[in-house]
Amino acid sequence: MSYLAKFRVWRGDADGGELKDYEVEVNEGEVVLDVIHRLQATQTPDMAVRWNCKAGKCGSCSAEINGMPKLLCMCRMNTFEESETVTVTPMRTFPVIKDLVTDVSFNYQKAREVPAFKPPADLKPGEYRMQQIDVERSQEFRKCIECFLCQDTCHVIRDHEENKEAFSGPRFLMRIAELDMHPLDAADRQKSAQEDHGLGFCNITKCCAEVCPEHIKITDNALIPMKERVADRKYDPIVWLGNKIRRRV
Repeated sequence: MSYLAKFRVWRGDADGGELKDYEVEVNEGEVVLDVIHRLQATQTPDMAVRWNCKAGKCGSCSAEINGMPKLLCMCRMNTFEESETVTVTPMRTFPVIKDLVTDVSFNYQKAREVPAFKPPADLKPGEYRMQQIDVERSQEFRKCIECFLCQDTCHVIRDHEENKEAFSGPRFLMRIAELDMHPLDAADRQKSAQEDHGLGFCNITKCCAEVCPEHIKITDNALIPMKERVADRKYDPIVWLGNKIRRRV
């Protein structure tokens, strides 16, 4: 059963734009991305939207629906009332290229700043061994599809452009925490997280976890444990003393 839905979509580019109203047909079982495609096909052939898999696995179609960061392909139309106006806007944290497409190169720059896995010097490839429990511990973080919705909703960079240089955001702090948990990683991730990637900026509001389409518990399982390990290392007197003794030895 189909009906006419009211859509308000942001149209514009880096120089500015505005919300424009449309009425478009919606069919049973469709998602917001289906409606955006129908708009392109019937009314707005020049409208820009980024997408790829339409299955919630590529992370390409990130946008904001009624102000909430979501994947267009995972937001079902039956979650809205037929009389409701659905507003679709680009991710607010990143510069607009055109319409719903934003420049997310900030995230790739931050990814390059995270040092790669560093195995112990005395181990050769093929000699790495891990307990299954260690594998399972970081498996959750490997589900990330890099939709950057967590980056978009993080108010540290969403509301404060000046923080972008010093703060990597939840996606990449989660990557650092994952490596810090790895029993064979020899790099000093805790110091790097605090000094190079701005871990201290995170005030664990959990907004990043709330918008994650893979339901990764970014704050509870990655960021909070990482902050605790950093705090222990810096302020726990027993840990501090142990570090002093090791340095002298």
